[in-house]
Amino acid sequence: MNLSELFVRRPVATALLTLGTAFFGALAYFSLPVSDLPAVDFPTIQVSATLPGASPETMASAVATPLEKQFSTIAALDSMSSVSGEGSTQITMQFTLDRNIDAAAQDVQSAIAAASRRLPPDMPTPPSLRKVNPADSSVLMLSLSSATLSMSDVDNYAEDLLSQRIATLPGVAQVQIFGPQKYAVRVQLDPDQLAARGLGVDEVSQAIQSGNVNLPTGTLNGEQRAYTVEASGQLQNAAAYRTLTVAYRNGAPVHLGELGDVIDSVENNKTAAWIGKDLTRGIVLAIQRQPGANTVKVVDSIKQMLPALRTQLP
Repeated sequence: MNLSELFVRRPVATALLTLGTAFFGALAYFSLPVSDLPAVDFPTIQVSATLPGASPETMASAVATPLEKQFSTIAALDSMSSVSGEGSTQITMQFTLDRNIDAAAQDVQSAIAAASRRLPPDMPTPPSLRKVNPADSSVLMLSLSSATLSMSDVDNYAEDLLSQRIATLPGVAQVQIFGPQKYAVRVQLDPDQLAARGLGVDEVSQAIQSGNVNLPTGTLNGEQRAYTVEASGQLQNAAAYRTLTVAYRNGAPVHLGELGDVIDSVENNKTAAWIGKDLTRGIVLAIQRQPGANTVKVVDSIKQMLPALRTQLP
């Protein structure tokens, strides 16, 4: 090969390489995913508050309104909306993109503490916040079922063990429980029995609250030792509630079991979840990520934790 042939073949090879690159680049271009709008995660925080037995109107005026007035003073708040239902209120706050969600969560927690004096005193728990966008779908769902344990026991493992451990992982915003079956004692009063003894529902409710307490009872100080007095006043099952004294009539005690049925049940018996094609009763955990967190990393960290969690389950 002489020098002239070398100069002729090199431009030809370069041209073929350029044409091949352009051809395959054009094919790949039409296979690229295209989105009309970029995926943007706005810093979003959701605040939940509960007051059992309250109507939606009461929740909106007595719970949502004081919280919203306090939240409106937080800097960089872009929008705020609330939904009030029977016994519950959810307030969703969206902040500007330049707002750090951790700093915003601290401001929201401070606002909840400032508004607590204007909230109803009989709320069982203070309002709680979660760094999550309720419009986002879950990144992973886990299910629990058992052929031998009761649904309340399965719910206990789901809420007290799995959800709390998973919620501590980086990037996890919240773990929602679908079909919760939290244990509770249900009292079904008989109106005829109440009327025969001249009792009202409020008296029965007050008797249940005062008869199921867990308060410190003090200490006994001796010459050489001091003893802590422990009195277990909590009732753990329906059998213990049946013997609870509600009132006295004609010198005789009226027990709760005489006024109706006292049964072992769950807090909300109108919700349930079924798993698989055979529709097995179970508990479902839906895991949502924080705004800005990497979905793949969040799911991988949960899967790495699962073997350790399985060893703690019966």
